[in-house]
Amino acid sequence: MEFFRIKKDIPFMKYALILNAISLLTFVLAVFFLFSRGLHLSVEFTGGTVMEVAYVQTADVGKVRETVTKLGYADVIVQNFGTSRDVMIRLPVQKGVTSAQQSEQVLTALKAADPEVTLRRTEFVGPQVGEELMHNGLMALGMVVLGIVIYLAFRFEWKFGVAAIIANLHDIVIILGFFAFFQWEFSLAVLAGILAVLGYSVNESVVIFDRIRETFRKFRKLNTHEVIDHAITSTMSRTIITHASTEAMVLSMFFFGGPSLHYFALALTIGILFGIYSSVFVAAAIAMWLGVTREDLVKSPKKDHDANDPNAGASV
Repeated sequence: MEFFRIKKDIPFMKYALILNAISLLTFVLAVFFLFSRGLHLSVEFTGGTVMEVAYVQTADVGKVRETVTKLGYADVIVQNFGTSRDVMIRLPVQKGVTSAQQSEQVLTALKAADPEVTLRRTEFVGPQVGEELMHNGLMALGMVVLGIVIYLAFRFEWKFGVAAIIANLHDIVIILGFFAFFQWEFSLAVLAGILAVLGYSVNESVVIFDRIRETFRKFRKLNTHEVIDHAITSTMSRTIITHASTEAMVLSMFFFGGPSLHYFALALTIGILFGIYSSVFVAAAIAMWLGVTREDLVKSPKKDHDANDPNAGASV
């Protein structure tokens, strides 16, 4: 379906240098904020107290979060687990306050709002668990990156693999830069969102790369710049429809998903917007500058026989 058919090719590659300079500046700023401010890690990474409480009826997670926040906990995670009556509360570490004192204080506040609430368990999660989570998360990210490079190198050509991974890492670093600059809470949900963005951005790059290969086969008189411009223009309708529908779903999570999905949806939103940009102006441009040609993607057919072979064409 093409609701946005564009008949004339848009000269994207004409402005590739300027747009990539802007992209490089954004990337450098993101790296700067990551090193200068760092990420505001959630309790899952820094450690803290984990409480599980049970209600007689369906728990109002929003009211529970509000009650705990009034105690002075800014970075608290409140979510259902198991059933709608069970609630898990993660509290950050407070200097001079033990885990038992924290759980007692919170349980007293919850009982004041609902006397029938009961404490199922409470435990302290040390920072070493957070370090393990961060290590495993980085390992997962590294494995995904490696898998993408290998896949694109086999599917297309190594130049496309290099271009795509640079573009995708560009998206990830910019998302992290936003979280560092605004000091938004970085949790496991956000990490999952970043991994999702990585796959989502690769999908967009693959679509464009596949159309570039198809255009090289179809239009032999076009040069590399024109081929890339035609490939991107011909996928614009698909890009608009796909990303608009995806972003509509993500925005619904952002506005109606509650605090537990807020930063997850925010990471996806940033990733989707920059994913479109990087697939067009970063990945395609880098592939062009690496010197991708028709010969890289379109294999010339093998000749049935050698004209210089005296035995060629001889009857059996």
